Amino acid sequence: MKTAAVVLALIASGVTQAAAQHLPPIGGPYPPPFTETLSNNIPLAFGMDANAAAHALGVPLNYVRGRRGDEIFLAFRNIGGSGLFYKKDRLFLQFRKGRLAGWKGDWGHNWMWQ
Repeated sequence: MKTAAVVLALIASGVTQAAAQHLPPIGGPYPPPFTETLSNNIPLAFGMDANAAAHALGVPLNYVRGRRGDEIFLAFRNIGGSGLFYKKDRLFLQFRKGRLAGWKGDWGHNWMWQ
């Protein structure tokens, strides 16, 4: 009987009341927007130049084609992988009039496994 009372007391002491998160104070620190909490966000913004885009991605840009100012660049982003095989995703960047107009990720098949 004593052990049952002790177990019941331990269970009752471990239960805490749930509480909702409080609102931040006026003018205080606000939580980040939802898009900043995603793990797959890319730090690019429309209107960046090529140097700013390369700096934001942290990798050099490789020229693919296009006239000066209206180029397409390719960035190889190393997203990790195992110790034997590193996974690199390709990201194509379209520039018009020297400014970033769009980007597209290429998650195609690896040619080694075909």
